[in-house]
Amino acid sequence: MLSIIAVTKQQEKLVNLTMDDIRANSGDYEWYWVDFDQPTEDEIELLTSWFHFHPLAIEDCLHRLQRPKMDHYGDTHFFVLHALQPESLFVHEVNLFLNANFVVTFHTHQSPEVRAAMDKVLAASAADEKRLKPLHAAYHLMDELVDRYFPAVYAIDDHLAEREIENSERSGTALLDALFGIRSRLLHLRKTINPMRDLLYRILSSDRIDELQEQRAFFADVHDHLLKLSEMIDASREMTADLRDSYMSYSSNRMNSIMKTLTVITTIFMPLTFIAGIYGMNFDHMPELHWRTGYADVLIVMAVLGLLMYLWFKRKGWFD
Repeated sequence: MLSIIAVTKQQEKLVNLTMDDIRANSGDYEWYWVDFDQPTEDEIELLTSWFHFHPLAIEDCLHRLQRPKMDHYGDTHFFVLHALQPESLFVHEVNLFLNANFVVTFHTHQSPEVRAAMDKVLAASAADEKRLKPLHAAYHLMDELVDRYFPAVYAIDDHLAEREIENSERSGTALLDALFGIRSRLLHLRKTINPMRDLLYRILSSDRIDELQEQRAFFADVHDHLLKLSEMIDASREMTADLRDSYMSYSSNRMNSIMKTLTVITTIFMPLTFIAGIYGMNFDHMPELHWRTGYADVLIVMAVLGLLMYLWFKRKGWFD
């Protein structure tokens, strides 16, 4: 489906146009925006027959999933952008062609970001109309894409805060599973956000885009948002590592305490087992076997020996 808006030379905004309108009245438009939303084969053919885009750029549009990038083909600039669904973290491409006379967006999945950017163009105030050009429309699109990264990152931050509170209340397996799940989501976000950050840096550093100096502050703001997101992801990854290390340290200390307790118990019972082993033998000539109070005497010796060893270990601090 094609969605087309246009801005006339009198700064009037037109909506619900068709390609026939563009063909018939192209001289009346300051610039126009054509959005290819899940296009058909016939609509895809317009990229070649009407716009005459470079074959490599068209190939990038049709092959998923390209890394965010910027290419220049004559006076047309081509951008590969990534859109993110906050809940599922599903990533899809939004391809952008930018020219002094038009903006063309191409995406094979629904993109609310493109629709929102178009609405901002249509809702631009009189004060904004002076800068209402294709490059500013491209800024609106990139800003919408980046703004929709924030909910996913904030959700992980909140999730991590909950895990930190529940650190001592959850079983080890459940906690580690949750942490590894969070780290997997963070890695997925990092692979999306960092390339977009690098792309915005390339845009700001480019001398191939006309009127960029006038719009630099807007693109710098988007770049700042991406830097913030990147730092938040790095901080969250460090927090997951800290939580994991804290749990592993706690688990190791708890295991050492258990082993120490078992070692003390085993050590106490070693001489008692030795005494019981001696008197458990079946030799005929063992005088103690015929003592009238031998059984009670041995039990008393074993009890006293066990108590003395317990007190000695306690004094050494083995039970602390």
